[in-house]
Amino acid sequence: MGKPDQQDADSENIIIKLVTNLVRLAVLNNASDVHIEPDSDRIRVRFRIDGVLREVETHPLSLLEPLASRIKVLADLKLEERRRPQDGRFQLNTDNKSLDIRVSLFPTVYGENISLRILNKTNILLGLPSLGFSPTILERYMAMIHQPYGILFVTGPNGSGKTTTLYATLNTLNTPDKDIVTLEDPVEYQLPLIRQTQVDLDVGLTFAAGLRSLLRQDPDIILLGEVRDPDTASIAVRSALTGHLVLTTLHTNDSVGAVTRLADMGVERVLISSATVGVLAQRLVRVLCTSCAESYEASIPLKQELGLDPNSAMTFKRAVGCESCGYTGYLGRTGIYELLDPDKTFRQMMTDGAGEIELRAHATRTMKMRTLRDDGLDKAAQGITSVEEILRVTSGNLNE
Repeated sequence: MGKPDQQDADSENIIIKLVTNLVRLAVLNNASDVHIEPDSDRIRVRFRIDGVLREVETHPLSLLEPLASRIKVLADLKLEERRRPQDGRFQLNTDNKSLDIRVSLFPTVYGENISLRILNKTNILLGLPSLGFSPTILERYMAMIHQPYGILFVTGPNGSGKTTTLYATLNTLNTPDKDIVTLEDPVEYQLPLIRQTQVDLDVGLTFAAGLRSLLRQDPDIILLGEVRDPDTASIAVRSALTGHLVLTTLHTNDSVGAVTRLADMGVERVLISSATVGVLAQRLVRVLCTSCAESYEASIPLKQELGLDPNSAMTFKRAVGCESCGYTGYLGRTGIYELLDPDKTFRQMMTDGAGEIELRAHATRTMKMRTLRDDGLDKAAQGITSVEEILRVTSGNLNE
């Protein structure tokens, strides 16, 4: 009589252990995301490690529904809903660690595709010096974030480390004499002694509406998760001109593109010119495994491709692969950066209507701004990463 119940309990325990073990394995491999992907006859599980997806295991397709149900229970989502996307989050304790996990379920023809983002809380404790800044860029960035007012942008695509940089910035600025507030979508990590708010479209709490209200809270520093629309852009810039330091992000390819994007949104150029403290563009590159990386002399064609002196001696390192790095040749990631610190001429050009190409030419030639590719090649020359990595992450912008 008790056998069916026992079988159900055993099956449930198997699924519970499977979810826990998947997360544990992901953490052991320093994965940022777990992809549970249904196919015609199986479930494929892939981990995103150092920004690259790698298949780690497969399971019978019959396990998909119980897997999805278990994750929905953990994330307090609707069990019966399989036709619409659902998002949530949950905490899981494993190996004496409390993990915060963001969940996304999306319907496909073979069942629900499940994505888990593992939010590593150790990232919020990182200091700015540990993020890969060159000494010169770090010194100038520190000067920018200690300005009493203005707006500072961190730009880059999804997964380029913008949130980590901004949280590390807040940790640096978080002193008893400062009042810091955030408006995010979503709040990824909870920061001590900082008032954080998540936008909620269902109740009308948009970035623009939230920012208007936050200004009445008498903050010194405002972290705005993203400038997405003209209304938010206008309020953010005006906030920066009324005694607040505003930190925010934009999805642009480089630093100069941020100020022209604001102009395209309808923000007055003179306001952008006056309010902008600086723009930090960034990417993440994989770090070469120190156990197996090999040195080589750069060929003349390679130096020409990179814009280097073909007659100069230049040594780089290449990825090989060994047991230590899972035969990928890389272990961990670091940042490469481009910091726009506008001078008076740049600000005047911006006010006068100069275009992105003209502004970038002034920044790189007259202001001697180091581009993303310049910073990346410096790190490649130091043996931190490979030339291939730098070309991979900067190839989207020919001006880099």
